[in-house]
Amino acid sequence: MFAKSLLILCSALLVTACGFHPRGEYAVPSSLKNVYLEGGSYNLRDQFAKVIRPAAGHFPTQAIPDGVTIKLFSEQSNSRVLSLNDRGRSNELELYYHLEYEIHSGRNEVLLPRQALEIKREYFNNQSDILAKDYEQTMIRNEMYEQAAHTIINRARVVLNANDK
Repeated sequence: MFAKSLLILCSALLVTACGFHPRGEYAVPSSLKNVYLEGGSYNLRDQFAKVIRPAAGHFPTQAIPDGVTIKLFSEQSNSRVLSLNDRGRSNELELYYHLEYEIHSGRNEVLLPRQALEIKREYFNNQSDILAKDYEQTMIRNEMYEQAAHTIINRARVVLNANDK
């Protein structure tokens, strides 16, 4: 019994020592705990909430002086056919997501000028299982929104760390 407890304790210490974090947990600096999003689709805002809230952050309803404002512009989501089957239906699709954003301090100082972000994904569109493929496309798009949220937050973190020095 003691040996099992000791083994579990050692395993837990080794896992935490290597920097392991459960999936979805995201370390957000204190300067990014209050993020005001201006613009953006519901899906993108939802993914931002999923990234920020577990790190004890929240979204104020307006910009606040000790927070960060992320202004989102020209959000576009499209798809393009890459290949067709023998019946002329799409076999392979490319999903495309484009977004432009700026990062401002709570006092409306531009910390990062307008940046473009593009994310592309390809997937096989099996026509015999149409319902599953619609669900797969929705899941891929959600992953694209999540990647966009992580990318913007990472860039904001770098900009804020550079400004603190």
